[in-house]
Amino acid sequence: HGVVKCALGWACWKTYLGRPEMNETRGMAMNLLGRGLFAAEHHADALSVSEAELSWLRRRGASVNDILIVQSNIANTYAYLGRHEHALQLKRDVYSGRLRLNGEKHEDTLLEANNYSTALTRLDRFEEARSLLRKTIPVVRRSRGENSENTLRMRGLYATAVYLDEGATLDDLR
Repeated sequence: HGVVKCALGWACWKTYLGRPEMNETRGMAMNLLGRGLFAAEHHADALSVSEAELSWLRRRGASVNDILIVQSNIANTYAYLGRHEHALQLKRDVYSGRLRLNGEKHEDTLLEANNYSTALTRLDRFEEARSLLRKTIPVVRRSRGENSENTLRMRGLYATAVYLDEGATLDDLR
């Protein structure tokens, strides 16, 4: 489906490109183009489009929520391009932004906590990942339940951060 999404994104962009720069429909077309390029695994092109979209949103005075969404997409694209340090920095910023905007119990904040801890683990920064997850897992357990997908995903990530860390101790299991 990635190729189809990409073709639809290009068609949408070509259709609405002629509209004034700050036109909302033109911005949505840019977003669809970036998502289509990503789905078709044209990650470098998707990054260029997403960075242009972020710049457009800032010039337009978009909401913090909209900016965080695009920043999260850019961070994921960095990761796909192997730019893991850049991805980590942006994921940290997005997580912090979500905490300020939505609070610790919000679904988007929990998703970004998971994304950030995943990035930390990918870079072998296990202690930092465990530290974040020790704070986040009790929140997700209370707000979503012991058997929720988010709870299980974060607990699995915590276990991975313990398992992969040669310096982990028995205390890290508790």
